Amino acid sequence: MPFKLKAISNFDVTKDERDGKVRDVCDHAVWSLSSCKPGHGIDQLLSESTDTFWQSDGPQPHCVNIQFPRKMILSKLCLYTDYKVDESYTPSRLAIRVGNTIHDLIELLEVELQEPTGWSVIPLNWPDGSPLRTFLLQIAISANHQNGRDTHLRAIRLHSPVECRGLDTLAPFVSREGRAFMTIR
Repeated sequence: MPFKLKAISNFDVTKDERDGKVRDVCDHAVWSLSSCKPGHGIDQLLSESTDTFWQSDGPQPHCVNIQFPRKMILSKLCLYTDYKVDESYTPSRLAIRVGNTIHDLIELLEVELQEPTGWSVIPLNWPDGSPLRTFLLQIAISANHQNGRDTHLRAIRLHSPVECRGLDTLAPFVSREGRAFMTIR
């Protein structure tokens, strides 16, 4: 059963980033697309502006592949779509797949969008609630509104949780030698 999602038109996608809860990891990845029209590729998809967009050019499913050089913990995927402007180019059904390579992908979840205008925030974790750690994330768009053929995605943001690595998180020293270096004189 698909995960039904409602877009939030006035959602601030950078709020959690500014608060130090998550970080955008889009620039840590290698991006590839199944197809694109000239002038509507990855640069437009990753642009800060929601006036630009990626437009596919070919048969469905349309895919966005996001590959990391090391295993990355991901917390949420944010997609910006605008049904009012794009109409039949707006995705209505997509699958999120994860794996080590393009050859061993498994479907994490299926998402259904209903006339989305704004940011759609998709939580990324395993069904048991554990954090998602992966080398590759694929967004596969299998259907558009009004049976449209090509698709428009206006923006993507991919967030990873910020890990607290302060000295307070270290375990207390238990050995005599360790306790000798616990404080600064």
